[in-house]
Amino acid sequence: MSSVPADSSDPSPRAPHCDVAIVGAGPAGLMAAEAVAAAGLRAHVFDAMPSVGRKFLLAGKGGLNLTHSEPLEQFLSRYGARQAQLAPWLRAFGPEQLRAWADALGAQTFVGTSGRVFPRDMKAAPLLRAWLHRLRGQGVQLHMRHRWLGWADGAAGDGVQRLRFATPAGVALADARAVVLALGGASWPRLGSDAAWVPLLEQRGVAIAPLRSANCGFDVPRVDAPAGETRRDFLRELVGRGPTPAVGWTPFFAERFAGQPFKSVALSFTDSQGRRFERRGEFVATATGVEGSLVYAVSSLLRDEIAAHGHATFHLDLLPDHTPGRVLAEVRHPRGSRSLPSHLKGRLGLDGIKTAILYEQLGKAGMADPAALARAIKALPITVVAARPLQETISTAGGVPFEALDAHLMLRAVPGVFCAGEMLDWEAPTGGYLLTACWATGRAAGEGAAHLLQNLVR
Repeated sequence: MSSVPADSSDPSPRAPHCDVAIVGAGPAGLMAAEAVAAAGLRAHVFDAMPSVGRKFLLAGKGGLNLTHSEPLEQFLSRYGARQAQLAPWLRAFGPEQLRAWADALGAQTFVGTSGRVFPRDMKAAPLLRAWLHRLRGQGVQLHMRHRWLGWADGAAGDGVQRLRFATPAGVALADARAVVLALGGASWPRLGSDAAWVPLLEQRGVAIAPLRSANCGFDVPRVDAPAGETRRDFLRELVGRGPTPAVGWTPFFAERFAGQPFKSVALSFTDSQGRRFERRGEFVATATGVEGSLVYAVSSLLRDEIAAHGHATFHLDLLPDHTPGRVLAEVRHPRGSRSLPSHLKGRLGLDGIKTAILYEQLGKAGMADPAALARAIKALPITVVAARPLQETISTAGGVPFEALDAHLMLRAVPGVFCAGEMLDWEAPTGGYLLTACWATGRAAGEGAAHLLQNLVR
């Protein structure tokens, strides 16, 4: 992250006068600034961090996934319950427009084998440097180490809003004719998204939907089953109990397999409302449960089911290319003097973490029953009881509801203040969908602020 320089200007004790103050220097905030500058207005960007785009740079560390190349209607469907609200902005600035925008910055994009779109060099820092260079050329001013504290008491006059910021030099003020808030959700607070804005907006009469984990891992219930009782039998009793159970795999499994991936598996889940998820992919075991791309894809359904019933159970197909009949035949095949693990590896290619999770869930008695073992290989039930905490998640759900905003993303309760990005109440899976919607709503909010000010002038 050090490859993108911090703004070196000292905090000014004088309140800068700007047409639009953008609070938050992530993708949504910077895109709002670009839209404001394109309208010929003065845009000032304020952020608590020493440099811009901290979470954006972290997201691009393993290869910056900008967006996805699938057809637009399928792309829009990834936004679930908020598809209708986000669709206008994603149609105006969706995957195609985003790719053209990135290409214009010199970050030529390409489509990977999964359909995901990446910049040619796979990194976030070169794109961010080029973007900042262009923004500064458009007159956008950056104010780093400015943590937003809300509004100053009393009006600045003529419809101007006076904002308060904590800086290394003390409290600083900024006067703005319009404000765009792009402060993120509550994931990765050390990078700036700490949800400190929630009480500030609530004080202004904005009802905030509770922030919840999204694109997250989950914990399994801790089961130390008595002798002769399988983990699965004990789970059936445990999930019906009221108190929240301790979480985590057995010490044996956690010590040997935490951090290892489940590859080439299929996950299926049907919630109590009949919503069904089924997909192939991979994920990893953690010391307390599961996480990874396949789990993230179903995380909203699992999270909501846990909230409603205290637990959720998905099924894992360890051999999705094998039919149930073939698995049963191979399990029943005489194994002679070979051990069961050797038999499963030789006949079905099952070993390592896949064999271990079978023992973890079935116990020795279940492993000794060929029919039960074959069923488990094709549909192993995994119960989860808690989503990982907000600060560990990739993104968050909840935030400013769209019902609190007008068609330009302006707060109905606070005229002149617009909201964008992850602080809005929407969620989407990983795969470029998060970033695309942040850019799209940032652009919409910036254009909304510019439209408001231009109409005031007329």
